[in-house]
Amino acid sequence: MTSETSAKPCGLIRRLTAMVYDGLLLIGLWMIAAAVVVIPLGSEVGASNPLFQLYLMAVAWLYFAISWRGGRTLGMKAWHIRIDGQQQPLSWLVTLVRFVVAIASMGCLGLGFAWSLLHPQRKTWHDLASGTWLVVEKKGKKKRKKGTE
Repeated sequence: MTSETSAKPCGLIRRLTAMVYDGLLLIGLWMIAAAVVVIPLGSEVGASNPLFQLYLMAVAWLYFAISWRGGRTLGMKAWHIRIDGQQQPLSWLVTLVRFVVAIASMGCLGLGFAWSLLHPQRKTWHDLASGTWLVVEKKGKKKRKKGTE
């Protein structure tokens, strides 16, 4: 866990680029999750079925919750972003609050994300609601293995 003031807060553009990476991964996860249900049940499952939609949202939350509890998603790793909070690993409830408020932030035409442009520590609505924050990790030099020179 890092102090909120000791690490550089993550800016909006970096957040959005990580979200694109995670969005592409999430589409693949949804395709696999849908196949697990649709193949055995066939036409009984439709995209408009509220239970099926809830199932897909649960898959998305599980991806983010497991990743956030580990410190970052794959998109965050690619863009050198880490999630910190008052407790590490984040609790399941904290990840659920973060996930739900992030969806609401997007549902308000991105206003919850744009909030970070005004906040001194670059926090979004879901950061504030969940007591978490994103920080930029310094890029370290990779160590060379002996014998690879």
